[in-house]
Amino acid sequence: MLLARLLVLGAFLWFAALVLAPLARHSPNHLIARSAALVYDAGSFVCHQRPARSFRVGRSAMPVCARCTGLYASAAAGGLLALLFSVAGTAPWRARLLLAVAAVPTVVTFGAEQAGWWFPSNGIRALAALPLGFCAAWVVVEALVSRARPRQVSGYHS
Repeated sequence: MLLARLLVLGAFLWFAALVLAPLARHSPNHLIARSAALVYDAGSFVCHQRPARSFRVGRSAMPVCARCTGLYASAAAGGLLALLFSVAGTAPWRARLLLAVAAVPTVVTFGAEQAGWWFPSNGIRALAALPLGFCAAWVVVEALVSRARPRQVSGYHS
């Protein structure tokens, strides 16, 4: 259970860092500006960081694109809600099905962009990513929570 809580806390801290980094980037305080630069550096490992495909906070683009922003925002929410409301572990086949269905909007928008058929707005990119981030976090946190619960032993008692 502790690991699940730490994971959700980490998701919220990461999302907060993504939102605050563009504001902190131009801080006169060297430590704050350097911390923001580290968030941008970390974002470069997981995202293309194209400014035209990123939301802006203040006068700077966020450290990740709109699609990644949607994934991280919904992952924080999904993880928290799984901590609060998850009652039992989801069967592995159901978890895989849930993730596959949740990925459809992201796959469709990404595929349409790659094929040159459609170039959605940043808002659409972020919205399309919400189900995937939410469900992925829910499945992972629910699995961690269910592993931490004491197992009930069933069997024949004489």
